[in-house]
Amino acid sequence: MTTLNAQDVSVHRWENRLLILLTEDTEDMLLKKQLEELSNCREGIEDRKLIVYRSTKDKFRKGLDSEGEWKNSSDIYKKYKGNKPGFQVVLIGLDGGIKIDQSEIISCEELFGTIDSMPMRKAEMRKNKER
Repeated sequence: MTTLNAQDVSVHRWENRLLILLTEDTEDMLLKKQLEELSNCREGIEDRKLIVYRSTKDKFRKGLDSEGEWKNSSDIYKKYKGNKPGFQVVLIGLDGGIKIDQSEIISCEELFGTIDSMPMRKAEMRKNKER
């Protein structure tokens, strides 16, 4: 079994933003609704260098697709869940800092608005305009 500890999430630092979806149950209705929302805006997710992780108490999965295996590890969950019960959304910026930490579903509009207001994202957008 492949494992990933929370420290390994740091390999994305300065390369990708992370959206971590934390839940106690992979069948959680909020998790399913969040994944549906994100699936409708894949192009925006890719454009913003955003990688989605789903994590429960003892396993995690990278990506939005329903295919693929869950990997055994509780490290991501332990690092970002804290004492908050239920579903949780955590956005990690390129710098590794937590930008959003909430217990409600986040819309793509709100997510992208938050990311697009970040200084590094503004620089990316300027750079892309110059091309």
